[in-house]
Order: sequence, then C-alpha cells, then structure tokens
Amino acid sequence: MTDPLKVCYGVGMKTLPFLAASLLACTLTLTACKDKADKPAGTAELPARTTPVSIESIAREARGFTVGAAVSARTIYVFFDPQCSHCATLWNEARPLKAQAKFVWIPVGLLNASSTPQGAALLAAPDPVAAMDAHEESMRKKAGGITASGELDTLKKAVELNTKLLDRYQFNSVPTIIGKNAISGDVVIKEGALPTAQLAEAFGLKPPVK
Repeated sequence: MTDPLKVCYGVGMKTLPFLAASLLACTLTLTACKDKADKPAGTAELPARTTPVSIESIAREARGFTVGAAVSARTIYVFFDPQCSHCATLWNEARPLKAQAKFVWIPVGLLNASSTPQGAALLAAPDPVAAMDAHEESMRKKAGGITASGELDTLKKAVELNTKLLDRYQFNSVPTIIGKNAISGDVVIKEGALPTAQLAEAFGLKPPVK
C-alpha cells in the first residue's frame, strides 16, 4: 500500500523551501475529504461559526440511517459523502463502538456527481448497513460504489437538504462527527476520520478491548 506521506515527500524533497508546505498539505489530506469549495480539512484551524451547532436541529432535520443500538441514549451523528475515502475509514473505525452508542450516518453530496444519488440509494436500501458495507467494499476495489437505481428523487432531495444543513453549520469537510461526550455532556465536533480509540475518547466511550 502506498504511504501517502511518501507521496507528499516525493513532491517536495528536491526543493527544501517547499518541504514544510508539502508536509502540511499532506497532513490536511490524511483524515478528511475537502468539500467542493476547497476549504481546509482535517487539522486545519477553522474559522468561528456564525451559526451555533444544534444537535437538536440535526436530529430533527437530517435524514440518515442508524448503526448500533437504536434505543441507545448516546447518539453520534456523522455527515459523510459516499465518495469520500476517509468516510470509509471512519465507517470501519466506528464499528467496534456500535454497542455503546447509536451512530446516525447522514449522507451528503459534496465530492462529485455520484455522491447524491449514491447517498439516496443508501437511504433507500432495505438494510442500509449492509448496503454501506457493500458500497465501501466496491469503493475499495475501485468499482465505483453502490448503483443508484429506481425512483430516488425524494431521497435525492433529502441528501441535498442534508448538504445544506452541513453548509449551515460551516463544517469544512467530511466526515464530520457531532455528539455529546457521555461523561461531561459537552457537545463534541470532530472533522475528519478518527481511529477507534480516539473516537471513543472524544465522546466519552469505553475504549475497545484488544
């Protein structure tokens, strides 16, 4: 597997003045996918939001599918784009925590023309979790992901509304993860994929047993 750090270093090694900039650019692409406006992603310093994030509004307005215990008191919302490789990473990293929290995956359409129809197809699936597993397997094989077929206009509009909700709160990249820390009750917002242990720590969950 190609090491993305080596790829980034390869661009800037011959010219020392550009080395620091190359490393920074690489870091920003490791954990999150930028949106179509090419805003900073991942660990970049983000501007202050003009609209406070409301978990209640997200719960009320967003259309997604649930992974984990549906009756769990702990709910974590994930805005994702079906074409985002880092969202696929988070999908796998969140899996060990599904017994402790309900993850609501909210599809948006940011990255390309396939994003919105594939998000709609995932929402339309009788078993969205199985559909997402199949989709991510297809993406890993570079086969393009789930096929969007049938009457999906209503669900495409739902994905578009999800995208507007993402924009309203000025989230800069996908995946974006929002929830309350189970211990402190504080609202937690993370942009970019996190390893399982860091995800558990951020939201006050128990680290998975190895």
